[in-house]
Amino acid sequence: MARKIAAGNWKMNGTGAALAELDSLTQDPVPDGVDVLICPPAPLISRAAAVAGAVKIGAQDCHAKSSGAHTGDISADMLRDAGASYVILGHSERRSDHAETDAQVCAKTQAAVDAGLIAVVCIGETLDERNAGQTLEIVCGQLAASLPDTATSATCVVAYEPIWAIGTGKVPTLEQISEVHDALRAALVERFGDDGLQFSLLYGGSVKASNAVDIFGVPNVDGALVGGASLKAADFSPIIAALAAA
Repeated sequence: MARKIAAGNWKMNGTGAALAELDSLTQDPVPDGVDVLICPPAPLISRAAAVAGAVKIGAQDCHAKSSGAHTGDISADMLRDAGASYVILGHSERRSDHAETDAQVCAKTQAAVDAGLIAVVCIGETLDERNAGQTLEIVCGQLAASLPDTATSATCVVAYEPIWAIGTGKVPTLEQISEVHDALRAALVERFGDDGLQFSLLYGGSVKASNAVDIFGVPNVDGALVGGASLKAADFSPIIAALAAA
């Protein structure tokens, strides 16, 4: 079975004071069979890793090169050295704000894998694409082009985040989530054989304690990539508990 992952993406939120929330989160033991992941802003990674205990620490992006003249960028090797074990790649905000392409996401994913990080590769459709009936075409296309051929279930995680649901309070129906996750699973099995069954498939987009139980009851949903609800331990802990019970 694919491993369960509760991942929190802090995005561009938090200074050193926010680590108090991570400290609160670590007061409860991580449930058996669940990986709990917090991805803080890059300046907090090393400090977060020092106090995270059983909670894993990830980054929110990396460069495709391991070093060089890339002012302001951070390599996967640097992130690993700072204490990260995961990295989010291809998030819709990166694709939109920085015009990242599937090919660039694929190159970054390979760099992350080469550095020993687990890549959380994000895919998702816009509302216009959803309304045009293009959802499966878009997300399966992004999946195919964003994962390198070297990807395995041990090195890569896939996160489906419908762009129109991120931070909006809008959540797809359980049937819509199921349709996409089933299609992604089928695509992974077709490409990677039996190992395709082991890739963790996360759902992201306005996940909170009040809907987590229902979402985690959908087949082929192995966890969540959570934004705003991961900033406070009191909001994130019930989501973790819901995943552990699923």
